Amino acid sequence: MRASGILYPVSSLPTRYGIGGFSKEAFEFVDFLEKAGQSFWQVLPFGPTGYGDSPYQSFSTFAGNPYFISLDQLVEEGLLTEEECKEVYWGSNPEYVDYGALYEGRFRVLKKAYRRFKESGSEQKEFLAFCKKEKDWLEDYCMFMALKEENGGKAWNEWDLPYRNRERSALAVAEEVIGETVDFFRFQQYEFMKQWKKVHEYAASKGIRIIGDIPIYVAFDSADTWAHPEMFEFDEDNVPLKVAGCPPDAFSATGQLWGNPIYNWAYLKKHCYHWWVRRIERCLEFYDVIRIDHFRGFDEYYAVPYGDETAEFGEWEKGPGMDLFRTVREKLGDVHIIAEDLGYITPSVRELLAESGFPGMKVLQFAFDESESSLYLPYHHITNCVVYTGTHDNMTTRGWIESLSDHDRDFVRRYINSIYTDYGQFTWDFIREAFRSVADLCIVPIQDFLVKGNEARINCPAVGSDNWQWRVTPHFLTDELADSIYAMTKLYGRLYQEPAEEEPAEETAEETAEETAEETAAETKEATTPEGQETEDELR
Repeated sequence: MRASGILYPVSSLPTRYGIGGFSKEAFEFVDFLEKAGQSFWQVLPFGPTGYGDSPYQSFSTFAGNPYFISLDQLVEEGLLTEEECKEVYWGSNPEYVDYGALYEGRFRVLKKAYRRFKESGSEQKEFLAFCKKEKDWLEDYCMFMALKEENGGKAWNEWDLPYRNRERSALAVAEEVIGETVDFFRFQQYEFMKQWKKVHEYAASKGIRIIGDIPIYVAFDSADTWAHPEMFEFDEDNVPLKVAGCPPDAFSATGQLWGNPIYNWAYLKKHCYHWWVRRIERCLEFYDVIRIDHFRGFDEYYAVPYGDETAEFGEWEKGPGMDLFRTVREKLGDVHIIAEDLGYITPSVRELLAESGFPGMKVLQFAFDESESSLYLPYHHITNCVVYTGTHDNMTTRGWIESLSDHDRDFVRRYINSIYTDYGQFTWDFIREAFRSVADLCIVPIQDFLVKGNEARINCPAVGSDNWQWRVTPHFLTDELADSIYAMTKLYGRLYQEPAEEEPAEETAEETAEETAEETAAETKEATTPEGQETEDELR
């Protein structure tokens, strides 16, 4: 079935307190999606962000970002006052997240809410039930964050040895000394999940499904590596042996050094990929569809010796392949997954994608180059794929059009048959080309519908700062815009409808004849039975 949706990070919602979250603006966006005829809302990873503010470098792959907790909702619950929220400095520009201000102010306010929550005793039954249900990751994460706070934010490999190595006696002492802080982090996760569940359920009631991202790798400074060092390529002192990256190419002569720890796939396989299964299962509590980032890494991954300053001397190593996804299917059933299969793709990656059956991605911005024969051009698309104008890592479409060479811009114009020189109309014609694709699903970033330039870009992968900041200003998503999106969605057959239930199979001629004969016999029997006399069947 054809459908479409909008990529719109939660952090970019126009809430009052410095960053987007699960406040009324999230519900209003769901209403906008419904009015615009959309079926999907794609978001970025939900994990708590650390240094660099990237959702792809999270303190936990299981936890939720406490920045997304709606302070307005806490005010409604009586855990905060409006004055307490307003007296905090949240930044000076509503179009950009000030992460420094957010870090300084958000946790002070949340601690006030936590204290009142504990004093009131309200929802304690629900709180304890949540803690029990999520115990397998929650306790490690909350202790990790509490110890991190106690150590002035240092990475866990810089803590004192007993805590670094998770000695039971040391953790027992920590629970006594900083137990209140540990519980504060439990409270954050409880509120996050409670609030997101309301948004998610509201979206479902409107026919909107959530697509969420799952990064292939985890951050080194995370509860995941601290609690499970055996799952990674670490030495006996838990120092990485290798880290993730990307080899040199036309874009970078020295490659890309991501620095994420590499999985010990042999260990994970031996334990039936339990951690990965649980990770995906947790994602299904957040999302309806999961986009797996860097899908190629499951076929082969690039491993760079730890300590290298560039990615020039890494090597390709074999990943788990279909063995992992078969296990996931056995344990969890048919999970709806989108494979991020961008970049240089080898035949073995194509084979893995085909065997998995997952839809891959077609980014329209990648289609138009001097060769005029890119595999991303729409005439190469298949139905089992997802077409994007661009992703969170790309320029906005308007910014991209402005940056093109004269040749490439002319090629785009000729291909999409756009007669406009105005960048606004040109951008909408480009979106129209994505909607026209045979791809089952079309996703467009919200910035493209708003015809924003690169001031609204979410992330520039080659730049380590000033990313993940852009936000929509209040009242920018109008009914007129929703109507325009709806008209395009209807025109290109992307108003999603649930598949009709299959009708019962038609009876064969033999079955029909048998039933007719039985009915005739019954009618004859009834007609020849004297009134008041029981039939043989009734007597039996």
